Amino acid sequence: MKRVAAVDLGASSGRVMLGEVGPGLLRLREVHRFWNGPVRLHGTLHWDILHLYRSTLDGLRLAGPLDSIGIDSWAVDYGLLDATGRLLGNPIHYRDSRTDGVMEQVLAQVPAADLYSTTGLQQLPFNTIYQLVAGGVPDQAATFLMIPDLLAYWLTGEVGVERTNASTTQLYDVLARDWSDELISRVGLPRRIFPALREPGDVIGRVLPDETGLAPGIPVIAVGSHDTASAVVAVPASEERFAYISSGTWSLVGLELDRPVLTDEAREANFTNEGGVDGRIRFLRNVMGLWILQECQRSWGDDLDDLLRAAADAPPFAVLIDPDAPEFLAPGNMPARIDEHCRKTGQEPPQSRGAAVRCILESLALAYRRTLRAAQTTAARDVDVLHVIGGGSQNELLCQLTADACGVPVLAGPVEASALGNVLVQARALGEPFPGLDAMRALVRSTHSLRRYDPQGKPADWDAAESRLFGTR
Repeated sequence: MKRVAAVDLGASSGRVMLGEVGPGLLRLREVHRFWNGPVRLHGTLHWDILHLYRSTLDGLRLAGPLDSIGIDSWAVDYGLLDATGRLLGNPIHYRDSRTDGVMEQVLAQVPAADLYSTTGLQQLPFNTIYQLVAGGVPDQAATFLMIPDLLAYWLTGEVGVERTNASTTQLYDVLARDWSDELISRVGLPRRIFPALREPGDVIGRVLPDETGLAPGIPVIAVGSHDTASAVVAVPASEERFAYISSGTWSLVGLELDRPVLTDEAREANFTNEGGVDGRIRFLRNVMGLWILQECQRSWGDDLDDLLRAAADAPPFAVLIDPDAPEFLAPGNMPARIDEHCRKTGQEPPQSRGAAVRCILESLALAYRRTLRAAQTTAARDVDVLHVIGGGSQNELLCQLTADACGVPVLAGPVEASALGNVLVQARALGEPFPGLDAMRALVRSTHSLRRYDPQGKPADWDAAESRLFGTR
């Protein structure tokens, strides 16, 4: 049996999970969970990266004897090191306003069609390319590292960037599977700061003997360091024609493909082609996930179960919002923003908290429906089942609404998909006989319970709601 630690850093919390893997065995136990969130300093939104590192070390010490360590996190954010390996400032949060208007500046230099034909990436205002252009690269910067690579550097002293996360930067050539020297040059960034790329399963290095308080020599293994790449490893699919929603603060809605789709149709539909484990492509679109509900709950201070019960009893389709509207991106008073959005779109704001939650969840389900149908059309791939993984798989009302809206069965679970995928890639690197993703997914199916939601209600009601919310857009 292999005992490995999965460090899984989300946009609102981080945790260290102890994974145990062996023949017919895949077990996870949370050993340490810690808060993660932005810190505003002089008008700039930062990540508290030293808190994350210290909390990671605390969790790794609690995990006990380990065969290896793997780290995954959210995408796009990064740190810069100088030539001595010193971090040049706290990494800035992707929700910071410094990238406002930068995407338009870059697109004036590099047309959207050129960007897409190279990177295959969805246009999002906080993509790494726009952050680097907005913030600039100081002369003393020597090395660019994404968040998991930065923590791995502090553990091992080894620099490099893991490929699945590099693919989210909009500076990565999705066909060549390497940094795009041409694109980096065209936007005026120094090529020297971008280190060599790693594959999931590569041994990054071994834990250094000083400062960490960990047993020296534990291997740190590159996993699918973008948390969605790790999550998709753990999609318990037995079918070839499946889709997935990695549901958390964000919802990543898409398909797993063997090759990227770089057509004008895919670009105009704003789909992304991100790298996956074993060379797969995650063809997906980001949808503003449970963030809106999380921010409402933070404002109200109410228990989530109480809110969901009230939402289940609220009238359907009374109020609808576009979850991807820009006013919902930043932290703040989300209930007031929903009210304002409704007024701007000619609707009466929700009259209760239950009605507001119903509005959020139905609107998310409609966004999933629209995205899934566009993915099928653009990639010429039919879908027989939709897997919902991650924290959102526990939201029974959202899962049922998603099945109703999309018109296909939903299989919900596992909840800890990112950590499971992280553990499985480590275990394979340590010698567990997983010849491919199918073997990993079979182990997930045999060791974790799933819940099935079949479509209910009238499809015509969802057709009308989608037309009302999105029109012909």
